[in-house]
Amino acid sequence: VQLQASGGGLVQAGGSLRLSCAVSGRTASTLTVGWFRQAPGKEREFVAGISRPGITTIYADSVKGRFAISRDNDQNSVYLQMNALKPDDTAVYYCAGNPTRQPASSPSQYAYWGQGTQVTVSS
Repeated sequence: VQLQASGGGLVQAGGSLRLSCAVSGRTASTLTVGWFRQAPGKEREFVAGISRPGITTIYADSVKGRFAISRDNDQNSVYLQMNALKPDDTAVYYCAGNPTRQPASSPSQYAYWGQGTQVTVSS
């Protein structure tokens, strides 16, 4: 199973980015998917998660109301729409997958990880 995150870049504070996570090697609809991020010198932290059919979503408090996770299982893809970005959102963003029914906020609950994509928010 492979997950590939893309869509990162440099954006000014207040701007928006949309990250994509492409799933291959397994049908995306069989995986719960989470987004995590890691800033330099900090631990990896949970951002958002979505259940296999896309009915249940969970978010870190720090991104609630600004970020939205969604998925298109026909396209084997999961997305993270990030609005009202802040400099504190600067990090490498990773998508991760697990064949469970509900999303979780702990990295240990995810079996498959992709390479990250850098998001930099300038002030």
